[in-house]
Amino acid sequence: MANIINLLPDNIANQIAAGEVIQRPASAVKELLENAVDAGATEIQLIIRDAGKELVQVIDNGKGMSEADARMCFERHATSKIQTIEDLFQIRTMGFRGEALASIAAVSQVELKTRMRGTDIGTYIEIDNSAVRKQEPCQTAEGTSIAMKNLFFNVPARRNFLKSNAAEMRHIVDEFIRVAMAFPQIQFTLLNNTQQLFYLEKGSLKQRVIAILGQHYNSKLVTVKESTDYMDVHGFVGKPDAAKKTRGDQFFFVNNRFIRSPYLNHAIMTAYADMIPADSYPLYVLFIDLDPGHVDINVHPTKQEIKFDDEKVMYAFVQSAIKHSLAQFNVMPTLNFELDPDIQQLDAVSQPFTAERQEQSATTSLYKSFTQANQAHVIDKSSSNLKHWKDLYDIGKSSDSYSREEREAPLTQPSPAVGFESRSSTASVIDERWQDNTIDQKVPVQVHQQFILSQIKSGFILIDQQAAHERILYERYLRALQETPVPAQQSLFPQTLQLPPADAALISEMLPDLQVLGYDLEPFGNNTFVVRGTPADIQSGNEQASIEGLLEQFKHYSSELKVNKREQLVRSMARNNAIPSGRSLTTKEMQNIIDELFACAMPNAAPGGKYTYISFKLTDLAKMFGG
Repeated sequence: MANIINLLPDNIANQIAAGEVIQRPASAVKELLENAVDAGATEIQLIIRDAGKELVQVIDNGKGMSEADARMCFERHATSKIQTIEDLFQIRTMGFRGEALASIAAVSQVELKTRMRGTDIGTYIEIDNSAVRKQEPCQTAEGTSIAMKNLFFNVPARRNFLKSNAAEMRHIVDEFIRVAMAFPQIQFTLLNNTQQLFYLEKGSLKQRVIAILGQHYNSKLVTVKESTDYMDVHGFVGKPDAAKKTRGDQFFFVNNRFIRSPYLNHAIMTAYADMIPADSYPLYVLFIDLDPGHVDINVHPTKQEIKFDDEKVMYAFVQSAIKHSLAQFNVMPTLNFELDPDIQQLDAVSQPFTAERQEQSATTSLYKSFTQANQAHVIDKSSSNLKHWKDLYDIGKSSDSYSREEREAPLTQPSPAVGFESRSSTASVIDERWQDNTIDQKVPVQVHQQFILSQIKSGFILIDQQAAHERILYERYLRALQETPVPAQQSLFPQTLQLPPADAALISEMLPDLQVLGYDLEPFGNNTFVVRGTPADIQSGNEQASIEGLLEQFKHYSSELKVNKREQLVRSMARNNAIPSGRSLTTKEMQNIIDELFACAMPNAAPGGKYTYISFKLTDLAKMFGG
C-alpha cells in the first residue's frame, strides 16, 4: 500500500499557520504596532487604506534592523525575544513567538524599509506569498517602515469572509486604542484614507485616557493605586454615573499587555455592587504589574488570554483596590448623619424631662420591659392597646370610614375619587367601594406608571407600555426602510456631535439608513457630525442623548443578535425611543398605544421577544375567586 502522509509545502504550511495569527486586518495592526513598541520607538504612525484590505503600514523611529535581521525576521519562529525555554516565564516584551511577520508575509504583499541607528544605509525588502522578490540597500529614515498590501490576495475565500469596511475599521481602531492606551509615553498617529483619526501626543496616562475616550470623562475618573510585594495596580475607574449599558470602555493590562479576563472583570463588577444597575458596565483602565513568572501569556496566539498562578489573590486584590479608591474619593454610598430640623421640634427634644416625667415613665410597662431582667419578650395582657384590636377592622367605628349614606349608595352612582392608600385601614372598604367609572366606560387606566389596563369583552388586558411602544416603533421604522422614509423634524439650532473614533466609524456606516429613519446628520470632519434634524417623536433639545443612546443600543444588539445591520438598527431605535416605564401617560396617549399596538402585524411581543400584553378572562377570574 502506498504511503499517504506527506509534508506540506512551506507556502501552504505558512498560510495555515497564518490563519491563527492574522484573522483580519486588525490582527496585523496589533502585531505591527507591538513590534514597533518593542523596537523602542517614541513615535509610531499607522496608515490604513480601504479598512486595511489595501494597505496597513506602520512607521516607527525605533532602533531598526540590520540587513541580516531584516531578512531573518520573516522566517517562522525567528525572534530576538527569547533564547531558552526559561525565557518564556520572564517575558516583558509584547511579542516573542516569532510568528507574526511570517504569517503576514504568507497572506499579503510586504514592503519593508529599515535602518539601524548610527548607520548610513538601510535595507529594502519585497516579499510576496512568503517568497522574497527583492532585497537591496536603500535610503530611509532611522527606524522601520513595514507595509502590508492586498491582504489575503492569495486566499480569496478568506478575503470574502471579511466584514464591511466600517466594521473592519472599528476592529482596527480597537486594536490601535489598546496599544496606545498602554504606552502614553509614545506618540501615536492614525491615518485612514489620508484622514487623520488620531493624533495622540506623549503625556500622562490620564491625558491619554481622556484623549481616547473623550473630554467628558475628565471629571468622571477615579484614581486607583495600590502596591504590595506581590503585585501593583494603578489606573482609573469611572464614577457610577459613567457606567454604560454596553461594554467597550473596559481595559485590563498585565505588564502593559492588553488582556481579556472575565474573572477579573467580575471582581470589578462586585466592587460596584449596589452602585450601578445590574445591566450596566463601569469604565475602567487598569494596569497590573507583577513578576512575569506568576503569569502565563503563552495560552493563545493573540496573547490576550493569560493565566495567573494564583487567581484568587488577583481577584481579591483588584476588588479591594477598586473599593478602596471609590471610598477614598467619596464615591461609595455613605450614611447621612445630618439631623433633620423637624426633629428639634418634637416634645422629646424641645421639652425638659423633669423629675415628675421620669417618675411617670418608670411606672409604664414599656419601661419595665427594657429595664427588668427577662421581660423583653413578655406581652402585657392587660394592655389597653391590645384589648380592642378588633376595632382596627371595624369600619363603622373608624373616623376615617365612609358615612352610612355613602356605604348604602348604589354602586352605579358616581362617588368621590378616593385613593386606596388613604383608606387602607380595611379590606372591606376596597370590596365595598371598588368602582371606577372610567373602567365602565372602557377608558384605559395606567397602573404604577408601567402598565395600561383596558377592559375587553371577555375580561381585561394588561399592557406593558414600554414593550408595546417598542413594537409599534419597530414596525414603523421597518416600514420606513422598506416604503416611506420618516420625515425629519428640523432643529431650530443644529447641534454638533463629537464622538469617539470607533463610534464615528459606526455612525458613518449607518448614515444612509439613519437618514431614511428621520435623522438629518452630516459629517463635519474629525469624528464630528452636525445634527440638523431628528425623528418627530424625539423631544427637541434631546438630539445628542438620543443618538448616543441609539449607539449604545446598537452595540448591545450587535453583540447579542445574529441579525443583519438594518435589523439591529431598527431594533436599537425602537428600544431607545420607546416610552420608558415610570412615565405618566394621558388617557389619549394610552388609547393611542392600544390602537397602534393592535394594528401591528405582530402585536403580542416586542422585537426582543418580551410580551407586550397579557389578557385576563372573566371565567379565569371567577375561578381565582372560587366562583
